[in-house]
Amino acid sequence: MDSWSYIIWIPLLPLITFVAIGLFESRLTEKISGLAGCVSMGISTFLSYCAAWQYFFISGKSEEVYRKIITLDFTWLKLSPSLSVEWGILLDPVSVMMLVVITTVSLMVFIYSTGYMHGERGFARYFSFLSLFSFSMISLVLATGIVQMYIFWELVGVSSFLLIGYYYDKPSAVSACKKAFIVTRFADLFFLIGILIISWYGSSLDIQTLIARLTDAGSPEFQAIKNETFLGFSVLSVALLMVFIGGAGKSAMFPLHIWLPDAMEGPTPVSALIHAATMVVAGVYLVARLFPVYAISAPDVLTVIAYIAALTSLFAAVIACTQFDIKRVLAYSTISQIGYMLMSLGVAGWGGDREFGFMASQFHLFTHAMFKALLFLCAGVVIHTIHSNYMQDMGGLWKKMPITNIAFLTGCLAIAGIPPFAGFFSKEDVLTAAFEHDKFIYTMALITAGLTAFYMFRLYFRIFHYGTTAHHHDAKEHFSIMLIPLGILSVLSLVTGFIPFSEFVTPSGKPFYYHMHFNLVAYAVIVSVAGIVIATLFFYRRSALPVALAGKMRVIYLAVYNKFYIDEIYLFVTKKIIFNCISRPAGWFDRHIIDGIFVNGTANATGRVSEEIKGLQSGNIRHYLWFFAASSVIIILLFLFIYQP
Repeated sequence: MDSWSYIIWIPLLPLITFVAIGLFESRLTEKISGLAGCVSMGISTFLSYCAAWQYFFISGKSEEVYRKIITLDFTWLKLSPSLSVEWGILLDPVSVMMLVVITTVSLMVFIYSTGYMHGERGFARYFSFLSLFSFSMISLVLATGIVQMYIFWELVGVSSFLLIGYYYDKPSAVSACKKAFIVTRFADLFFLIGILIISWYGSSLDIQTLIARLTDAGSPEFQAIKNETFLGFSVLSVALLMVFIGGAGKSAMFPLHIWLPDAMEGPTPVSALIHAATMVVAGVYLVARLFPVYAISAPDVLTVIAYIAALTSLFAAVIACTQFDIKRVLAYSTISQIGYMLMSLGVAGWGGDREFGFMASQFHLFTHAMFKALLFLCAGVVIHTIHSNYMQDMGGLWKKMPITNIAFLTGCLAIAGIPPFAGFFSKEDVLTAAFEHDKFIYTMALITAGLTAFYMFRLYFRIFHYGTTAHHHDAKEHFSIMLIPLGILSVLSLVTGFIPFSEFVTPSGKPFYYHMHFNLVAYAVIVSVAGIVIATLFFYRRSALPVALAGKMRVIYLAVYNKFYIDEIYLFVTKKIIFNCISRPAGWFDRHIIDGIFVNGTANATGRVSEEIKGLQSGNIRHYLWFFAASSVIIILLFLFIYQP
């Protein structure tokens, strides 16, 4: 028996759970459906840790390089003698790391949800959708082929649609799930075009084969795509940019970020799952999976990615400073932190020290999953207790909710990059990579770090300090199963930063060692501490300073508070331009020309002709004989007249 054969059960168990709960939803109690979801995800998590241990410490390394292991491989569709759709499971440092992240956070969300969703209508349906979501993301990161990856990429989108719209009788939730689905499908069109171009020129649908052919300057496939141009640009660069657009849609990069804040309409545990371990990091994973092609064959595209990600990171951090819905603050925080990850990939390169940015990106993905899941689940406890998402209804909760208070503070310190919390180590690596590549990008990233510390502690103080409100005089933190994941994630948010990540996850599979640049670390910590100090002055207790400052900068404040009117711009473009100038004329043409003339006109003409000639079918045999005789005479006469020998 193959020692890796158990890997197939990591995605299969959530799939089986999805099918079982979905089929027998009406017959299952809350306890059974919740237990089934937690047990299956718990086993998948255990197997993921076994896989990580076996890969990183036992059999994954060969000659000091972590190798790529395909544990399952079969041909699904044979398109031609040289082209087929393969289906399999790929293990390498990135996919194994992602397995650990996805299953760990998913398990925490499953356990937490048994308490958070207690008493909700559709409890079993919720766990069925959660299982589908986990299955989709696990299968995505294990994919060996580009078609296989695309299938699960779309299935992740379907799963998010179902979970964001879980409260289907709530109009805002319905709008949010449709918005997420439409925006990400629009981006996925570019992704599909990009992978079709790459697969056409690479003459393969296998990811590793494509990487090998498109990074080898001597291969005919590389020469063919490199010599082709489109609008003056290399077709390879255009294709990779389209692939990135697909990732940008999933990872909510500007200007495709608009769906993510609205996705908060789903249950809070769903928000934790989407933001921490699944959907939004899919774009980061996509670029990381094809990173050799980007870095070796199209480094110009990486530069574009770095600038878009850095601007998105700063843009989202600025907006987060003005939001009052605590889940939306965390949503913009996620957009900003995903920007950090993609920015770090963008400033990375291939070989030697240039791989540092890749490692930093994956390290930040790993640590961010832990403390962002922690922050969302803490927010869920607060919302579950206060029955409100808004800061105005909170304040002074630290005495009433001491465990949640400590857990949330842990998450805030981690994301702010305060030592020795996990975010400090990964964020410093990202900033170091940016500094060594581009000082302008580094400056934007450093400002973003300060803003992150500011808005997170603004959020923390407004929830747990600032002053009491009349809305929660009965608020009390009851020990429940919801608090268990908070404790586990708090510990992980503290200790995961000490993992020597560069010894495990690198693009080439070769471990490397590095030392922190303490001068750069000092700058970043000083900026983060400054953000915390300002937030303390403004929001630890009630103060007139925020209102006064907002009044003096009213125009800027309103622009930021309204998210720079990006949503309004989209609505204007879609309703006023696309709908009025394109859709309405197209609809008129369809109704009056296509349907009116060609379809209905043809039908009406046929009907009139039928009405006029139906008298010919009288049923009288004598009439038929007369018609036959007359017709025969006419035909004979015409023949004699036309044919003259």
